[in-house]
Amino acid sequence: MYALAVACDTTVTSGIMPYTPSGTPKMLRKLFTLVLLLSLTQMVSAASKEEIDARVRSALQSLYENVPAGKELAQNAKGILVFPQVIKAGFIAGGEYGQGALLVDGVAVQYYKLTALSVGFLAGGQSKNEVLMFMTESALNSFRASEGWEAGVDGSVAIVEFGVGKDITTTNVKDPIIGFVYGNKGLMYDLSLEGSKFWKIDK
Repeated sequence: MYALAVACDTTVTSGIMPYTPSGTPKMLRKLFTLVLLLSLTQMVSAASKEEIDARVRSALQSLYENVPAGKELAQNAKGILVFPQVIKAGFIAGGEYGQGALLVDGVAVQYYKLTALSVGFLAGGQSKNEVLMFMTESALNSFRASEGWEAGVDGSVAIVEFGVGKDITTTNVKDPIIGFVYGNKGLMYDLSLEGSKFWKIDK
């Protein structure tokens, strides 16, 4: 678990109005988010291929334990993109970063990094796992051919929400790409991957 803290002094001194989140200039928020993403990148960029592979296996095992149909869905998927330990941190502007692997027939065929920007209150940081299952060859091929694939733009991802995971089966899933976002306590809810971008990396 990584955490970043930002302290704001709200004391009024010599007639100077205190700093408030709502008054943060747009450019300052962008700069802060850029610095934040660079910091997150440094946190996880040192992971080796072997370390990522081990974390991917652990993340998938956790998914299978939390979603009864998870393993069966994985067996029917044409490819599985797994991001273990995605780090999200920020304050007014936030960022996400993670490294993972695309599995085809159980073998890692390509490594990827995930980046995302967000605006909204988030104090400190948190870690989560993200898994995308490509249920059709066309969806998988489109993803693999892209350079900087963006969720919600280059393809829609149907997120399996908390409380729904136990109800999904291989027969009632019709979406070409389905996603799971979960932590130590199982599936999270009220989430979206829109705006997340996925880039190929060498390992």
